[in-house]
Amino acid sequence: MKAISLYSGAGGLDVGFVKAGFDILWANDFDKMACETYKNNIGNHIHCGDIESLKSQLYKYRSEVDIVFGGPPCQGFSVAGKMNPSDPRSNHIWTFSEIVDQVQPRAFVMENVKALGELSKWSLLRNELLEKFKSSGYSVNYIVVNASDFDVPQSRERVFFIGFNNNSFIIPDLNKMLQPYRKKGPTVRQALNVLDRAGQGNNRGLCKAKITLTPNPVLRKSPYAGMLFNGLGRPVKIEGYCATLPASMGGNKTPIIDELELYENKPSWIENYHSDIMKGGSPSEFTEAPKRLRRLTVEEASILQTFPHNYKFSGSQSSIFKQIGNAVPCNLGYSIGRMMFDYLTNENLDKAIIKLPYQLEIA
Repeated sequence: MKAISLYSGAGGLDVGFVKAGFDILWANDFDKMACETYKNNIGNHIHCGDIESLKSQLYKYRSEVDIVFGGPPCQGFSVAGKMNPSDPRSNHIWTFSEIVDQVQPRAFVMENVKALGELSKWSLLRNELLEKFKSSGYSVNYIVVNASDFDVPQSRERVFFIGFNNNSFIIPDLNKMLQPYRKKGPTVRQALNVLDRAGQGNNRGLCKAKITLTPNPVLRKSPYAGMLFNGLGRPVKIEGYCATLPASMGGNKTPIIDELELYENKPSWIENYHSDIMKGGSPSEFTEAPKRLRRLTVEEASILQTFPHNYKFSGSQSSIFKQIGNAVPCNLGYSIGRMMFDYLTNENLDKAIIKLPYQLEIA
């Protein structure tokens, strides 16, 4: 099965698709360090540079590849950003659709932030995008999934637009099609069990950013939401799933973990502190957090994105954190990729695809 990868980054989605059985012929990203990481782990078929200046290379693959997949930049649609559709980075969803039309693969997978698949403010844009794919001959639908349902120790929600080049009047029932590939992810504790204590052995990528408590906490029901610390790095829930690792990790944006809870099964300091404040207590008089709290290491962040344990990242620590945070979790990529591989290897694809009644409009 031949594939083209767009907006490949450090290769999270690609790791999953390769494991699922796809042979990636051509890949692209703009980030030089991400391309170096990709080249060192996946292959030399990565082309570094602006996709607009490179996409003409793809004409030779027209009708020769089975799938085009990728995750165009999404800052213009992200709730975490300014949600500005005129952000130049938002135009890449249209570039992706143009390449699909140009290459005419048997199928495509486009990943993006949950907001693009759920918020009513993007409904017109969503429908325009769906119509664009349909006009190119694809049966298409989209689905919002949580990575924790696909063997990932992270509660990370994303939308996937998926299409098959067979009959534009078919609406694939992606929820049913994906059902056999769901697998609950391990907890953070279970996932990090493969690593040595931070700073030792196979877990040496310490982030030395200082952790300080905010004097004006923003409280939520969960101690792992709201804002108890300065910066954007939320605490990690050891016995559950990590919140979405931010795309711009590094320094104060890197999530916070409790060493004594992780290594010695001590009660969570964060939960106790949160509980005291919720009961009416005042924020701590000291601003520096206890030493048992620290930022995630590079290796821990990589594991929470389900990269292989031997994956080698290139660049500075801040660049590596960014590459990890920008990635699609590898295990989620594998689940999506395996579903696509299984359907595309079915000799009668039209009958294999589970369809919604045509009279139902795509939401």
